[in-house]
Amino acid sequence: MPAAPELISPKSPRVSAARRLAKRNFRGKERLFLAEGPQAVREAAGHGQTLVELFATVDAAERYADIVGEARAAGARVHLADEDVIADISTTVTPQGLVGVCRFLDVPFEEILAARPRLVAVLANVRDPGNAGTVLRCADAAGADAVILTDASVDLYNPKSVRASVGSHFHLPVAVGVPVEQAVRGLKGVGVRILAADGAGEDDLDAELDKGTMGTPTAWIFGNEAWGLPEETRALADAVVRVPIHGRAESLNLATAAAVCLYASARAQRASSTR
Repeated sequence: MPAAPELISPKSPRVSAARRLAKRNFRGKERLFLAEGPQAVREAAGHGQTLVELFATVDAAERYADIVGEARAAGARVHLADEDVIADISTTVTPQGLVGVCRFLDVPFEEILAARPRLVAVLANVRDPGNAGTVLRCADAAGADAVILTDASVDLYNPKSVRASVGSHFHLPVAVGVPVEQAVRGLKGVGVRILAADGAGEDDLDAELDKGTMGTPTAWIFGNEAWGLPEETRALADAVVRVPIHGRAESLNLATAAAVCLYASARAQRASSTR
């Protein structure tokens, strides 16, 4: 017989504390954020002491008993709750029955530099949280070593960003709040070539690949969804590169362009390492 929910009221202090994490100022004050759904919670549970608390409906606790077990093994407090409580905490229209409270994950920029990265995504003035999370997921899939969010970009821990990354928040180092000039200067200092992705770039991605220049350590700068990269940011790069449009599409969206650029670099670097 399933256990009765422990937290039956959305007014519970623990529920209230979790609900406040939907707001950026509370996340920053507590250095905690929400991870929703089985994939994100599983990744959080497997990431050291990141997962602090887990709220789960009785049905979800039974369906995802392995995840709940991993959460308990990781030292997280597990609370069974009714569906109204989960709906109150969740930021999604159709909650999946699991909501985790996690510690912040970002690392100092200097830590990324010390690791001598070979492939980095730099998000400059990216304001849409869904795009930020999707680019983070693309960087993770392409095997990037790190992601940097500049000081003018969206909050890494925005619930939409966390959902869009589908667990990739927990997979690779991310630095936040780094001025773009500092990011470029630091990366160049450890031998990383800087490429700015821009639809009006002077250089063509295919031509860059053909020249064999992309096998070296590389950081891609991706700009704002609506207006791209300002001239002062473009001027910081070693090259401004456009993704060629071979069909009739007007342009590519940010996340799609990021995926193409990051995978092109990843392939070139793998080929370079086998020569």
